[in-house]
Amino acid sequence: MERLFVRKETLRPIDKVTVHEKDGVVWLSFPILDRYGWLLNAFSTRLGGVSEGSSGAMNLSFSRENAMHPEKSEQENRAAVTENHKRFSSAVGYDLKDLVFSDQTHTDTIRIVTSKDRGNGIMRPNEFHDVDGLMTSDPRVGLITFYADCVPLMIADPVHRAIACVHSGWKGTAAGIGTKAVRLMSEHFGSDPSDLTAAIGPSVCRDCYEVSAEVIAKIKQRFDERLWPELFSGEYTGRDGQLHYKLDLQRACMENFLTAGMTRENISLPDLCTACNAERLFSHRKSRGRRGNLAAVLMIR
Repeated sequence: MERLFVRKETLRPIDKVTVHEKDGVVWLSFPILDRYGWLLNAFSTRLGGVSEGSSGAMNLSFSRENAMHPEKSEQENRAAVTENHKRFSSAVGYDLKDLVFSDQTHTDTIRIVTSKDRGNGIMRPNEFHDVDGLMTSDPRVGLITFYADCVPLMIADPVHRAIACVHSGWKGTAAGIGTKAVRLMSEHFGSDPSDLTAAIGPSVCRDCYEVSAEVIAKIKQRFDERLWPELFSGEYTGRDGQLHYKLDLQRACMENFLTAGMTRENISLPDLCTACNAERLFSHRKSRGRRGNLAAVLMIR
């Protein structure tokens, strides 16, 4: 199972990630978080669902299903995604009624949720707007956020038993959403940043992530100049005649954590690229937008 996913540059099997399979559903977990018996962590793949075509098979986003299958009714599309959630939750081992959905619009907004929010987005319409991160200290509240190249940030406080699940695209990264998540955990749960543990999940790698000069200008505003060579490179003229760069979004997210006071040894960077593994993970870049969504789930048992 481990050899299902590789690093593009070496074709070596990935490490720092565990691959699971049950009843045809394949998902990932992160050993740095697996060590906490009180914590459930899971990241989906494309494998094991019922969605068809470019959104399949394990698409976990209702909006993406509608976008990819306009020929079907919204009821039909919702039924397919609900079935995917049933299969995924059954394989991983949580009740889908406990899920709390985000409402991602590439902001730096993080919402603190409680047991009262269980079912939001899955059992009833999503009551949140413009929310790219969720956090809680309540048991049996399944935080779920969605991805197809952007960076999943899964954070756990083993001292206070609090968690955060955050979507960090380039806009959120440039806005410091990872740093903000750590600060909010300190304010609301009493978390010491040096105690926090985090997994940076599957997302587009530097080699596959070409961005414009405008994006790099935002990154330069966020990060110290000494870090620029490590965060982006390869200024060149792209197909459109404009200057383009390659951005290491995963590394930038790590720097946001370090800025917040987390320790490097408590941050796992699996270096698993969605675009390099597009047959098994959704990638917006690789598919040119024809794709479903992966999901990260984090829950206190």
